Amino acid sequence: MMPKGMASEGARNGNRPGATGPEGRGGTAFPATGRAAATGGSATPAAAGGTAPAIGAQPMVICEDVHKWFGAVHVLKGVSLQVQPGEVVVIMGPSGSGKSTLIRTINALEPIQRGRIVVDGIELGPDLHRIEAVRREVGMVFQQFNLFPHLTALQNVTLGPIWVRKWPRRRAEELARELLARVGLADHAHKYPAQLSGGQQQRVAIARALAMQPRIMLFDEPTSALDPEMIKEVLDVMRELAASGMTMLVVTHEVGFAREVADRIVFMDEGMLLEEAPPDRFFREPAHERARRFLSQILHP
Repeated sequence: MMPKGMASEGARNGNRPGATGPEGRGGTAFPATGRAAATGGSATPAAAGGTAPAIGAQPMVICEDVHKWFGAVHVLKGVSLQVQPGEVVVIMGPSGSGKSTLIRTINALEPIQRGRIVVDGIELGPDLHRIEAVRREVGMVFQQFNLFPHLTALQNVTLGPIWVRKWPRRRAEELARELLARVGLADHAHKYPAQLSGGQQQRVAIARALAMQPRIMLFDEPTSALDPEMIKEVLDVMRELAASGMTMLVVTHEVGFAREVADRIVFMDEGMLLEEAPPDRFFREPAHERARRFLSQILHP
């Protein structure tokens, strides 16, 4: 019998099977997409002097004048944003600015009341078939790890391919072992979540999302629930994923990661997108006064 919640978890974690691509930095390999695929190999982020996203390609994500209310609270106020294939976009802003709500709308976890969202050419709407089609393209990693506590790391990663993709167990386990090795957890495949550290659990969650071979990965503050010493191991996996060319939309306050990996920083406050800029310019001379105040607090608390 399918574990409780599997349909929704599997649906929100992408779907696409496929061959793995070249190795990224540090020996970790992920599927080649976006920047890496466009250049015929692995790529480093544009912010670090690597290959920029392909010019002229159809955007992977289009948000046009997106509005979202929770009751009387206007959470998103006319947000417009495009994300190109292979691009890494980091969303920053104070608590309550609408960052997490925005990426949840992209995965149809929250409906919008006005505006338009298109993911990989599929426009979201009330049609459940369209929602399911978008979720098959998107993997999402949350603040909390959301692993099934009664299943091993290997079993958590194989659930999506087995139940949603209908893969044979052997095929799913081969892929799961490969992904666990790539996130540095080959020796922990048969451990239960309670036997893993927070950082290890989050890496299992990333492997679980990747098991469905999504075309875009959404990260909602993936390190916010971790102890400081565990943050680096998760960010290292995300760096390798970005180097492989995966399209990524990341909500985070990790400035070092944003400087190194992002192609673009998006700054939000009070439900509005106030500024977009390359990392170097955003952290050196943000254009908006609210962004300057925000950075003064997180860079020089």
